[in-house]
Order: sequence, then structure tokens, then C-alpha cells
Amino acid sequence: MLHVSNISKTFFPGTINEKKALTNLSLHLTPGDFVTVIGGNGAGKSTLLNSVAGVFPVDRGSILINGNDVTKLPEHARAKFIGRVFQDPMLGTAAGMMIEENLALAMRRGKKPGFSWALPNEQRDYFRKLLKELDLGLENRLFAKVGLLSGGQRQALTLLMATMKKPDLLLLDEHTAALDPRPADKVLTLTEKIVNRDRLTTLMITHNMRDALHYGNRLIMMNNGQIVVDVAGEEKSRLKIADLLELFEKAAGSEFANDAALLG
Repeated sequence: MLHVSNISKTFFPGTINEKKALTNLSLHLTPGDFVTVIGGNGAGKSTLLNSVAGVFPVDRGSILINGNDVTKLPEHARAKFIGRVFQDPMLGTAAGMMIEENLALAMRRGKKPGFSWALPNEQRDYFRKLLKELDLGLENRLFAKVGLLSGGQRQALTLLMATMKKPDLLLLDEHTAALDPRPADKVLTLTEKIVNRDRLTTLMITHNMRDALHYGNRLIMMNNGQIVVDVAGEEKSRLKIADLLELFEKAAGSEFANDAALLG
């Protein structure tokens, strides 16, 4: 489903600020893979996600999504393949528009824009059904402005919008890091439910090792722009934090020194 082959990315090349963010990195996700990504600051996690999303071009290598070579496509052209939820709950939705208007925009992703904003009753009923599954009471607030929602409600809505068209690839960029613990747990539970139900191929960056171990069928750990740990299936399910740290130390040749990732 996702084939990342030998990609590299250097920021500010040839200057004193040169930073090799990704170095000859390859990653393959099969359909339905739910992969969590962990690593310290500067490990390359966000650069990997942004490279796949098309936020900036890679220096070399290739990126294929469901057989489509998107390596040279700009971000907006990749939107028909990708659903994305950002760390900031303010991103991904239009604050000044109503909930139903945001959902209507998500329904039209990848289609040519039209002129009519009138929603048929059956579509409104469909939106209510989707919102009810979130268990946040939003099914009764279709006409509320999104900017009035709490951070947790807004992130849950963004998750719904990113997945309602069942994208080829779902990218989750530390999408609960800005939330308080209770709404973060709610959004993660919703994430797991939606991803498993629809068998969405998913790449989720997290700063929390416990979440990285708990969610998904596969875990990768990055360091210095490379993947240094890659575990899946039963091997992943048996891992504890201490085991993961030991794997990292063996692979990277150094201790993992990011307490924030340990404690979340």
C-alpha cells in the first residue's frame, strides 16, 4: 500500500545549518497495517510523514501509494490518496464553518468543487449517524460552528473527516499530543476503532512509548533519519518499554535519551 524506497532529505544543504533529516530510508506498509512511529527529537519522524504527505519534496528516492507514484506530486495532488490528522486541533477543520459544512467538504475531497451548499436530508442523516458513533453528542450540533468545540471534540471531528472517504493511507501526526489525558484517550480509542473497522493502512507518529506499544500491529523506531527498530505481530505484543529501549540501544549503539517519549 505504501512503498517508500531509499528516500533522503537534507535541509539547508551546503550551509552551517545543514541537517540530514532522512538518509536512504525505506519503508513498506501492507494493506491494513497500523504502524506506530516513535523516536527522539530530530529523529526524522515528522520529516518522514511530511515527505509522504508531499509537504516538501525528497532529494532522492521514491514514494508510491497504492501503486501510484506520488514522489513528484505536490501536497494537494496527494489528498485523494491520503487522510491526515495534525497535532494541532485547530488544523484540519474550518473554525468559522458549521460541523455539517466541514463534513460536506470532507465528502467532496478529490472531487471538482460545486456551487451548491444545500444538503439533502439523507446526507444530513448520514452525518448524524457518523457523529453519533463518536459518542460526543455532536450529532445534535450539526449547525454549531467548529470553532466552538473543545480540542478533543475538534480532533475527533478531524479524525472522522480524514477517514470518512476511507483513504488509501491515513497519516496521524502526534494527533493527541496537544490534548489533555482524557480526551487524548478518547481520540486514541476512536482511532483504533475506525482503523480496525475499515482496515485503514495507517502511519501514526506518537511521542508516547506506551501508546506506541499498545496501538497498531507494527512499531518502528527512528534515529538520525533512519529506522533502527522494526517489530510487528506477536513480537510487538510481547514488548515492554524496557525491551524496546534495549532493542534501540543495540540497533543505534546509544541510549534513548528522550524522557518525554518515555512518560508521554
